Amino acid sequence: MRDVQKEPDSRNIAIDRVGVRGVSYPITVMDRLNGSQNTVADVSMSVQLPHEYRGTHMSRFIETLDEYKGIVGPAALDMLTSRMCEKLDALESEVRFEFPYFVRKAAPISGISSLTRYEAGLFGIRKKGVFDIIASVRVPVQTLCPCSKEISSNGAHNQRANVSLKVRMSELVWFEELIQVAERSASTPLYTLLKREDEKYVTERAYDNPRFVEDVVRDAAIEMNGDARITWYDISVVSAESIHNHDAFAELRGDKREGARSASLYF
Repeated sequence: MRDVQKEPDSRNIAIDRVGVRGVSYPITVMDRLNGSQNTVADVSMSVQLPHEYRGTHMSRFIETLDEYKGIVGPAALDMLTSRMCEKLDALESEVRFEFPYFVRKAAPISGISSLTRYEAGLFGIRKKGVFDIIASVRVPVQTLCPCSKEISSNGAHNQRANVSLKVRMSELVWFEELIQVAERSASTPLYTLLKREDEKYVTERAYDNPRFVEDVVRDAAIEMNGDARITWYDISVVSAESIHNHDAFAELRGDKREGARSASLYF
């Protein structure tokens, strides 16, 4: 049967990334408390396409993904990206798993527990034979405006915000640890289940702990800088302002790797 994808292409233009995205796939990831957690990921897989090839074999991405039976972690991503390069005859490959991750949290006063959903991700990148991995979380929090508190006689405007963290690491950093960094940096964490005594505590804690988005990224960066396992980080905070018809945001990157000139991602 004619292999159209492997036919030569005369335009002499390589393509940075070509592949599949929006693949829904069941996976198992590491869980600090329970050992492992089953979830469903949105998967993106791609390779660099040399200029001499007209196309790549899209079916081989799914075949390769299926070889690893949904086990997702640093070692599996290392092998998966290597296998993608081998199977698709490429020098560079990338795979992204983005998925809901659940943590059981106790309410601050009543102690009643419930599951809270966070968005997590693991990205594997292979360039010229070198493997790299990035872990990410997106954490909903509450921020209370310091300026509003200062100028108002009664109360202050507050809102839900999202703290997004991406890290490169020399040793394992748990999703739960990144979530805690984000929550400590905000006015207060959010909870799925609160009783009245918990609501009182959370409301008053936020009022006593006002934070601009600038405060949140700086406090998170201090923790990132103090963790020797984290070699690179990207912090983004977006606040859905409750008294404005727009969002407020702040972003900050840091690169602790020797000789680093830039904190830019591969993607």
